[in-house]
Amino acid sequence: MNIEKDKLEIIKWVTTIKDETSIEKLRMLMNSTTEIDWLEQISDEELNSIEKGLEDIKAGRVKPHKDVKKLYEKWL
Repeated sequence: MNIEKDKLEIIKWVTTIKDETSIEKLRMLMNSTTEIDWLEQISDEELNSIEKGLEDIKAGRVKPHKDVKKLYEKWL
């Protein structure tokens, strides 16, 4: 892992962000001096999506990784 290369890639990516919510989350991360529990920092919509995914797993509504990979391979 080349940390300097990674930092430059992150800088390049940050300059393309147009979403204010993403910028605010990055600002909070930058200004954070203590470890923050990520669960306290996500939106209600994100939390609901996670909970729905966990419910899907419990109900068996899942697909094998190889099937999903094949379905989306043209975008990967």
